[in-house]
Amino acid sequence: MLQRLGLRVRILLFFAVLAVGANVAVAVGLAFAYRRISEPALLPAFQQVGLVSGFVILGLVTWVWYLFDANVALPIIRLAGKLRARAHAGVDGAIEEPTARYLGDLAPAASATALTLAETRNALAESVARETSRLSAEKARLEALLSDVPVGVLLCSGDHQLVFYNGPATDLMHAVGAPGLDRNLFDYLREGPIRHAHQRLTEAGDPDAASDILCTTVVGARVLAARMRLIAGETTKPGYVLTLRDVTSALASYARREALLAEVFDRLRRPAANLQTLFEVLPAGTCPPPNVERALREEVAGLALAVNDLGRKHEENRHDGWPLAITRASDLLDGLRARLEQAGLSAEVGDAPLLLRCNGFEVIGLVATVAARVAARRSADRFRVTLTEDGTEAMLRLHWQGAPLPVGLLEDWLAEPLEPGVPEVTGRTVLSTHMTEIWPESAGAGESAVCLPLRAARRTGPRPPAIPRAVVYDFDLLSKARNEKVADTRLESLTYVVFDTETTGLMPSQDEIVQIAAVRIVNGRRVEGEVFDTLVNPRRPIPPTSTEVHGITDAMVADAPDIVEVGRAFHKFAEGAVLVAHNAPFDMEFLRRAEPYMSRRFDNPILDTVLLSAVLFGQAEVHSLDALTHRLGITIPEEARHTAIGDTVATAEAFLKLLPMLQGRGFETFGSVLSEVRRHGRLLTDLNESHLTEA
Repeated sequence: MLQRLGLRVRILLFFAVLAVGANVAVAVGLAFAYRRISEPALLPAFQQVGLVSGFVILGLVTWVWYLFDANVALPIIRLAGKLRARAHAGVDGAIEEPTARYLGDLAPAASATALTLAETRNALAESVARETSRLSAEKARLEALLSDVPVGVLLCSGDHQLVFYNGPATDLMHAVGAPGLDRNLFDYLREGPIRHAHQRLTEAGDPDAASDILCTTVVGARVLAARMRLIAGETTKPGYVLTLRDVTSALASYARREALLAEVFDRLRRPAANLQTLFEVLPAGTCPPPNVERALREEVAGLALAVNDLGRKHEENRHDGWPLAITRASDLLDGLRARLEQAGLSAEVGDAPLLLRCNGFEVIGLVATVAARVAARRSADRFRVTLTEDGTEAMLRLHWQGAPLPVGLLEDWLAEPLEPGVPEVTGRTVLSTHMTEIWPESAGAGESAVCLPLRAARRTGPRPPAIPRAVVYDFDLLSKARNEKVADTRLESLTYVVFDTETTGLMPSQDEIVQIAAVRIVNGRRVEGEVFDTLVNPRRPIPPTSTEVHGITDAMVADAPDIVEVGRAFHKFAEGAVLVAHNAPFDMEFLRRAEPYMSRRFDNPILDTVLLSAVLFGQAEVHSLDALTHRLGITIPEEARHTAIGDTVATAEAFLKLLPMLQGRGFETFGSVLSEVRRHGRLLTDLNESHLTEA
């Protein structure tokens, strides 16, 4: 029982027992003396002496206890917390404890021990870093390679939890939010085909077997072609690798082509059959009667109309599945200049901030061939190439001094191969591939040009923020044991979402959220690519005093979504995780007030870093975020302080350092930590009351 009490409480009990014992001893002594004297008249004097002695003893013991508590107990607790931080949280530096002067050599010895531990840890870290540098380089190269694989790659445990995903997989499932480690795959893909394929492969027992499946995203109904292969292992539920390709557009394009082809047969079959019937009834070598001639003319006209209409539809749909890549105009022009200079021609090339969808090699070959033949025919060896934006197209012009090129001659050149060894690639096939034309024109001032429009041009500019392309993985999740009871789960096995909010004020009953940020912690590490950070429109003005704190203005949140939309997205981000915050009741009260409007309940388990700090460092310490991060050697950049994402990252880093310290105190499971922090609940009440007083 005594072991569960804190050091200060045990010392207080010791002095209380000492005070009671001293008073009992005085009372017994006075009673014994009174009996020896046996004078009733002296009883009041004995009673007065007893009372005075009792108060003196009580005051003296209280004074000594106070000195002992302030100069011995508290310094010991502070020293223990700092030693634990250096032992488990990786905090470096000497221990400075000016109030520990009455502890004799304990404080210098603790400081020396901490310095020795830091030196040993640094030496070990340097040794490990040297030994693992080659492996780290190979790991980085592998991550870079996997991040640029053109197909989405997922690695899942036997319980269908995500263990690995790359950039293309993130893109494919971005319609329902970016994936997250240790999240259920069926949050993103419909489970039927995947479960059936996994069951088939598991029952087959062939480690080399694979299954091709067609699956669909949960939101957006994007059709994905997938291939599943199990991971060899001894578990009854083996994990698997899933490669994904988006075939939605391909299937739609295929369906349109099939529909067009069916229409071609349907619309051409009847006129062709009618013409065949009419020709069969005509005797050979005779002129058709007027009615037959009229029928022939009508069928031929209908056939010509159908052919023209079908040809138009074919041209409109030719962009489906267009195998042309995005090419920078500067790269195209530079390649064209190099090709012309290699042929002994002088080329002046401009620049254009455009992106073109074209086959750069074919376009360069076509324009360079035309330039070479113009030079051979006209004796011109100086050319100028321009590329200008023309609406949704770009116009490439090849200029030279001289007469315009005859259209017939240009048509003859287009029918010839661009390269002697590749007769099937002509100028006409290049134009057909790009669905464009080329023509000569006079540019004025004795200058002529050949014009080549290129489609699907757009201007270059700053790219929108992209989804992180780096691969995200934690292979330890493959063997992670899952406990249905959170209370019995080890701390390092839980998934945490650390979050923070910025608000219009400090009154949850009347103020509103203006920003929410969160990060995920999986298997004891923060996943860099899994971040939730968004502004929230509070539907009310933000007071200037609040803007001075977090820097968020009314203009910044004018186009932001409201708390209903953001709350639902955050609820999905935090699904299945333990919520962690600094002074969590404050943030949770804002969220819970909005629960009826968003039709969601935040019933996640919750941990508060204020209470965790009190458990590890004692309630007498300051437990603000600044004090906690300073105590743990964490630096918050000044520009990030009092921003939701800045405070969230700082809280997450502090929480990751607190976890091993809790385990060092013997708190291994979530339930044991929860039982301990409940003893410090009053601390949050005092903290919130102080916030309201400041407001």
